[in-house]
Amino acid sequence: MAVPEISRRTALGLLGAGAAAVVVAACSPGGGGGADGGAASLELPAGGAPLPAPTELRSAAGALDVDLAATPVMVPWGSGQRYALAYAGSVPGPTLRVRPGDTLRITLRNGLDVPTNLHTHGLHVSPEGDADDLFVMVDPGGTHSYRYEIPADHPPGLFWYHPHHHGEVADQVSAGMAGAIVVEAPETPVGASDRVLVISDPRIGSDAAALAVSTAEKQMGREGDVVLVNGAVAPTISPQAGTLERWRILNACASRFLVLSLSSGRLTLAGTDQGALDRPVELDELRLVPGQRAELLVPVGTDPLTLRAATVARGGMGMGGSGMGGGGMMGGGSSASSSAGSATPTALLEVRPTGTGEAPAVVAPTPPARPDVSGVSATRTVTMGAMGMGSGQFVIDGRSFDAGRIDVTAALGTVEEWTITNVSMMDHPFHLHVWPFRVVSRSDGAPDPGWRDTVNVPAGGWVRLRIPFADLAGTTVFHCHILDHEDLGMMATIRVA
Repeated sequence: MAVPEISRRTALGLLGAGAAAVVVAACSPGGGGGADGGAASLELPAGGAPLPAPTELRSAAGALDVDLAATPVMVPWGSGQRYALAYAGSVPGPTLRVRPGDTLRITLRNGLDVPTNLHTHGLHVSPEGDADDLFVMVDPGGTHSYRYEIPADHPPGLFWYHPHHHGEVADQVSAGMAGAIVVEAPETPVGASDRVLVISDPRIGSDAAALAVSTAEKQMGREGDVVLVNGAVAPTISPQAGTLERWRILNACASRFLVLSLSSGRLTLAGTDQGALDRPVELDELRLVPGQRAELLVPVGTDPLTLRAATVARGGMGMGGSGMGGGGMMGGGSSASSSAGSATPTALLEVRPTGTGEAPAVVAPTPPARPDVSGVSATRTVTMGAMGMGSGQFVIDGRSFDAGRIDVTAALGTVEEWTITNVSMMDHPFHLHVWPFRVVSRSDGAPDPGWRDTVNVPAGGWVRLRIPFADLAGTTVFHCHILDHEDLGMMATIRVA
């Protein structure tokens, strides 16, 4: 979406005077400035309001039909409103709840002034026909009908939908176009609650000018003015003491890496991108890169808790190297991750228990059956980097995205082992459409449990993964999930046949 590159301070001055007196510093790369490069402080609505819950649409008799209109909207902000782009008039969009074996039909209506389309991130569905075909373009005023046949053995878990029209993705997602998809398990749900928490970081203003970003911000990967949960500032929940909370968390930010922690006790991670782990893992903190999901189990006692978030430093713009598939504008790379440090955590969600009761034991969800990845048919190396300094183009294997070119061809019914290398000075999250994968090793030695569709590749490092192309032939893409980098060319095509 084309918007003028005005000063971000000017854009923020357009906020209504009704905002309450909570001041939060912006956390953009390089200190938080907008197009004018200055530091920005925001007057935000006070936290503490009840957690908003997106509208839920559930399948019935094996099907769910959804009408999604993508439009500019004004959404509540304190006692006033802020400008956003939305599905069905809300930010985030409706939560779609389906079951394995269901048919999900979505009619997308484009009320924007630029093209758009729809991607069901993480779903193991066909990449062609009327399903998850990101090469479809829906012009302004146009309509397209999608039909997704969810396999009967699809793993339960949290997935999501967002635009994927090349060149417009970061603009549209960062402005609010995202929503959750929950594939529900057939067994009785774990916990007294099943909360979907969509984390976003929008720019705040009263019209489209607030969404402006500079070229430098696009190259770093834009970050917004404030981190929200379901569109709210530090909301609260009031569960009954003695119950077990189940939180499905999505990082729907365009670029922001998050480190999550609790004010008291450790996190219990029960699931990742592709559903339940074989067994829960206790962590002091959890890093979520853009596009990743996590399922946390939180036993509630009588003491209040705070879910906190810190923003990770993702690295910087390097100055050396020839850049063809490495170095270049992004530098020659370092053996250490550029995201080793993080800022002081801030409150994301407040838990204020009611009644009495001791925190219960954790009851883990049942893990689904997983594909066998022991037999590898082929190995590949995929290199993420940038072109020469000043070009503004990001590349995979030395080439910028071309929708008319097939970059990788894989054989249906095989397992491949890919080593994703990052020769730049900035972390890049790698995302593969349609076919989930298992991380088998990393250059930093960090454990990476569970099945994924998105994984961070640290600056100067690598991640090795195994991908079962067991079914679902077709053509789609893999790319960096810093969405500005995808729009700037860090994407490649894959055909499975």
